[in-house]
Amino acid sequence: MAEGARLPQGFRVIYDETRWRILDEKRQKARRVLRALTGLNAYVYGSVARGDVRRESDVDVIVLDQVPPYLAEMRLNMAGLRAYAKEIVQATPSYVPKAYIYLDPDLEVTVSFPLGRLRPREADFYTWGGKLDMAGLERGARVPGVNKELKLIVPTGDGHVEYPVSGHEAEVARLLGVDLGTVSERLRVLGRRREVGRTGTFIKVEVPPDEPLEEAIDRLARANEFFRRAVGL
Repeated sequence: MAEGARLPQGFRVIYDETRWRILDEKRQKARRVLRALTGLNAYVYGSVARGDVRRESDVDVIVLDQVPPYLAEMRLNMAGLRAYAKEIVQATPSYVPKAYIYLDPDLEVTVSFPLGRLRPREADFYTWGGKLDMAGLERGARVPGVNKELKLIVPTGDGHVEYPVSGHEAEVARLLGVDLGTVSERLRVLGRRREVGRTGTFIKVEVPPDEPLEEAIDRLARANEFFRRAVGL
């Protein structure tokens, strides 16, 4: 536990053999993707980084640096990773748009990357959920992070301990190394989502798997001023 962090008594979860096996299977998939993206500041994030996976958990990889879309696509193709679906998403006019590439028919394994430079709070989102690079995966490391139920997951040798986030925002921010404003924002956004459901996304465009992302980006930039500004075109 980080120095100075004082959290209430947590709920201890011990993993059985099945859960460890699921984690290993999903991390094998993550390794293949991260290996293809070597040198591009890529991480697996969420439950695969924390360890609290379920059978239905996705394998989500983020490239935190702004990279040319063709480079990411080329790296994946060279590794034999096929795009089954693609989309471009901009959550709000002020957020940096991201491209998503789905690498299997079930849309379980996803690579995303920003189409502009992420602001610190946008990058904090991945630390909030827990992120791990290739070196960490190879070591078998697991990292703390917050799940979709707004519980802080802190890995242990035989599983994890869960802590509430609400009411302990400062301690959680200190433990995760993120800005307190990030914790408050995520609580507000996810809390509202639980109350009223997921609200609309500013831009969400499907891209044919065989169409280069650059073509779709250029098309969107011509059609939408906010998107054009966000990607710097």
